Amino acid sequence: MPVKRDALDLIGNTPAVDVSQLSPNPDVRLVAKLESANPTGSVKDRIAKAMVLDAEADGTLGPGKRILEPSSGNTGIALAMIARMRGYPITVVMPENTSPERRWMLEVFGAEIVPSPGAEGSNGAVRLARRMILEHPDWVFLYQYANEANPRVHYETTGPEILRDVPDVTHFVAGLGTSGTVLGVGTYLKEMHPDIEVYAVEPPAGELVDGLRSLDDGFIPPVYEKWGGADLLSGKRIVRPRESVEQTRRLADAGIFAGLSSGAALAGACRLAERIDAGTVVFIVSDGGWKYLSSQAWTGDLDDVVEQATKIVYF
Repeated sequence: MPVKRDALDLIGNTPAVDVSQLSPNPDVRLVAKLESANPTGSVKDRIAKAMVLDAEADGTLGPGKRILEPSSGNTGIALAMIARMRGYPITVVMPENTSPERRWMLEVFGAEIVPSPGAEGSNGAVRLARRMILEHPDWVFLYQYANEANPRVHYETTGPEILRDVPDVTHFVAGLGTSGTVLGVGTYLKEMHPDIEVYAVEPPAGELVDGLRSLDDGFIPPVYEKWGGADLLSGKRIVRPRESVEQTRRLADAGIFAGLSSGAALAGACRLAERIDAGTVVFIVSDGGWKYLSSQAWTGDLDDVVEQATKIVYF
C-alpha cells in the first residue's frame, strides 16, 4: 500500500466483512460495510471532507474563516480534525447531554463547544446553530442536513465501493440520520441495478435511537427531499432502543466493535432477511464502539443501558 499524502487520504475505501453468522435466514448473506475504519472512526469523515473541500473550492471557506456546525458527535469530530489540519477555527453546537467521549474528542482537535438544551436533542442544536449564524454572518455554516456534498460523496464513493466489493448485493440498509448515506448510496446502486432494494432504519416517533431520527418527529432533512427519499426507498424498518443495544452486542459476537446505530442497522438487515427468500444484504456500520464505552452497552444490565441511552446522546 502506498504512503498516503495526509490523513484525509485515509478517508473512504473502507472494508466490507461477511457477518452471515448473524443472519436469521441461511439463504440471506449479511455484509457489514465498516465505516468505523475511517480516521476519526465514523462514516461522517466522508461528508466532512467533501463539505470542506467544496467550500474551499468555491471560496466560501478560506484562511481565518470559522466553521460552525450543529452536531451530536461524529460530524463535529470529523470537521474538527480537518479544521485543525487546515488551520480553521471551528465551533460545534451540540446537545449538553452528549457523552463525554464526544466532548473529549472535540477538545482533542481544539473545537469550541457550544451546548444546546439536552431535552431538544439534535434538532435543538440545529436551531441554535441557525440562530448563531445570523449573529455571525462571516462564519461558514456547512450544515450537513442541507449540504449537497453529503449525499453526493456517498453517491461518488461509498456506493461504488459497495458494488465493487459486493457485486451480488440485492438489498442495502442504512440508518436514517441526515439521510445522506442511504440516499447517496441508494441512488447509485439503483442506477447501476434498478432491482436493488434500499431500506432506511429509523426509531419510532418520539423515541431515541442513537444516531437515527424519525421523520415523523417533524424535521425532514432538506437533502432527503432534494434527493427524492420518498421515491427512492423501498421501505423503512422501525427499530426501538432495546433492539439496537441487543444487536450491537451481537455485532461484538462477530468481532465488530461498533456503535449503537450500527446495531440498529443490523436489526433492520435481520428483519429484512426474515422476509425475503434469498439475497445479499449490505448494511452500514456507521462508527466504532469506543465512542460508546461510557454507555456500558456491552457489559451493563440491558435495562439500565437502554434507560441511560434515552438520557445521553452517544452519536
